[in-house]
Amino acid sequence: MLLSAFLSFSWKELFLGTEDWAFLLEIVLRTIIMFLTIIIGLRALGKRGVKQLSIFELVVIIGLGSAAGDPMFYKEVGIVSSIIVFIVIIILYSTITKLIGRFKKIENLLEGKAMCLIENGIFAIDNFKKENLGSDEFFAELRLKSVSHLGQIEFAIEEVSGDISVFFFEDEKVKYGLPIMLHSLDNPIRNIEKPGHYSCTFCGYTEEKTSGNAGSCKNCGKHNWVEASNRLRIT
Repeated sequence: MLLSAFLSFSWKELFLGTEDWAFLLEIVLRTIIMFLTIIIGLRALGKRGVKQLSIFELVVIIGLGSAAGDPMFYKEVGIVSSIIVFIVIIILYSTITKLIGRFKKIENLLEGKAMCLIENGIFAIDNFKKENLGSDEFFAELRLKSVSHLGQIEFAIEEVSGDISVFFFEDEKVKYGLPIMLHSLDNPIRNIEKPGHYSCTFCGYTEEKTSGNAGSCKNCGKHNWVEASNRLRIT
């Protein structure tokens, strides 16, 4: 039984499916045409459409990719129809881009707004909750910018592209802040043994504390604290 199944096995169907060998040359030609169409389309979108993608621009790129991919290897999908899709998408993109430039409400609707996530070394809690961004992911972004604690940061803003812009305090103005190095938040405390500056693990609010019960955070009401850091940023 195994022998008969092996003998009836079709290598042609494995590699080509239901197509014939002559279609391979057509795939090459289709791919070259659609590749050039993609380049022309992206050039028409402009540099901003390639460098930093907003949600709106990402939808455009996905649409172009789908329109370009299918005719490369699906025989039943014609190239002309895909090129028409390209033209329509580019016209829509150009029209909506002009509307975005003229009407702020449309820009906010399609691309969103920049959001301040840290102000004067403390989380802007309400803004942070609106963003689909975990604290570990955010801390990783800050560490890539050589940040070791929030007291080094005057403002951190999430741009519409998803990038994080960070504005730093001058060295002489750096204050105590929530440490964000690996494992720095693993062992929060609620009782202070050593007087000093401590930061709320939830919002980064920092204050000087004496020995005894750490109490609740004046900013968010949480009860977990870690020892704050005031080290300068090394660039």
